Amino acid sequence: MTSARRTLIDAETTPFYHIINRCVRRAYLCGEDKVTGKSFEHRRGWIVDKIKALSNIFCIDICAYAVMNNHYHLVLKIDIDKAKPLSNREIITRWCQITKGHAVATKYLNGNTLIEGERLLLDGLLTEWHERLSSISWFMRCLNEDIARRANREDECKGAFWEGRFKSQALLDEQALLACMMYVDLNPIRAGIAGTVQTSDFTSIQERITELNTAKTGSESSVNLSERSTEEPLKPLALFDGSSHLATQSEAPSGIPFHFCDYLELIDWTGRAIRPNKTGYIDSSQPKLLNELGIPADAWITSAKAFRRQYSGISGRWDAMCEFKRQHQSGKWCKGKSYSNALHP
Repeated sequence: MTSARRTLIDAETTPFYHIINRCVRRAYLCGEDKVTGKSFEHRRGWIVDKIKALSNIFCIDICAYAVMNNHYHLVLKIDIDKAKPLSNREIITRWCQITKGHAVATKYLNGNTLIEGERLLLDGLLTEWHERLSSISWFMRCLNEDIARRANREDECKGAFWEGRFKSQALLDEQALLACMMYVDLNPIRAGIAGTVQTSDFTSIQERITELNTAKTGSESSVNLSERSTEEPLKPLALFDGSSHLATQSEAPSGIPFHFCDYLELIDWTGRAIRPNKTGYIDSSQPKLLNELGIPADAWITSAKAFRRQYSGISGRWDAMCEFKRQHQSGKWCKGKSYSNALHP
């Protein structure tokens, strides 16, 4: 039995979530259909453009993404600090970029006087829209509906495009966030689609590396994206912010709580360790980030290869997962007990 979304996503507990969504059809979401020979590669660009455009509207940051043939992965961060101070005008302006809004909201924006009933109606709308602008469920709804409509229109058909509602995992601590981001960024490596992170098309790690090279050389970006499929402004990926590494649980980190140089070193080391054409040899000089977090090397490699199977709806230290279950009165067992103990000593 599926759990109510409100029991799985709670920004006060953790702002970080792993999202997975899969296509329902035999024909691929992306890639090439070997039966018909038709290519759907351009749809990868649809998804990347749309998540970044929506991130510019919602108070939600994109930490990592990977667009595969028949599914995609996202690591999202709810920006509570950005959502709280939004003014009434900002709330209306943002919401009206994805919906038609409401006549009373338009009247307010135009500076017209509202009668008492209209003011009460507007107050209710503002409260509702404000909450939705930091909702992953609404973010995903806007994303999936747009992609489904465009794909159906292109395929000249009707019906469900997605397998079902998206799946989510709460990432309760730094170790869970790091393991999940690594799992997402290395998807093409594990699938045998790419040999290096630099050639892992339509992933956040390729985009970050390309931007880094562009900043160093001053040349134009050469990341393998399709032509822009939307004119909406695109928001950059969430920044790595090593200064928030020691943030307390009550404090929401301002960005991804690691240094990007450490992440690059770790993902290169992890990718080399899990590639099937290697004999399992792991260099004894482990990356700085692993040592800082106290994660055993063998447990880390297991995480990079099978993060989704190791955990269910939540991921983190064993005590944090149990506390999350207690707060949200979830009747499900915490999945991944033995592994959690290994990765989170």
